[in-house]
Amino acid sequence: MKKTLDLPNALMLEAKTVADRRRTTLRVIIEHALRRELVELSTSSRVQECPAELNAYGFPVLKREKKNHGRLTSEMVYQMED
Repeated sequence: MKKTLDLPNALMLEAKTVADRRRTTLRVIIEHALRRELVELSTSSRVQECPAELNAYGFPVLKREKKNHGRLTSEMVYQMED
């Protein structure tokens, strides 16, 4: 579905910069941000824990959780990037 949004120039430039850095499209960045905001609103009573931790070398490593059954989701990746 196509929609037109009127957003501040500075916000659009920042979003484009993030999209370039992640090697993705502006559409994907906006979709991800909107989904994250909606999830946050629907789960505002629960605190979301980061799915990664830093190893001894300072690199992010996914925590093993039984609830995810070893699956890596794009949401988990985006959380680590933020």
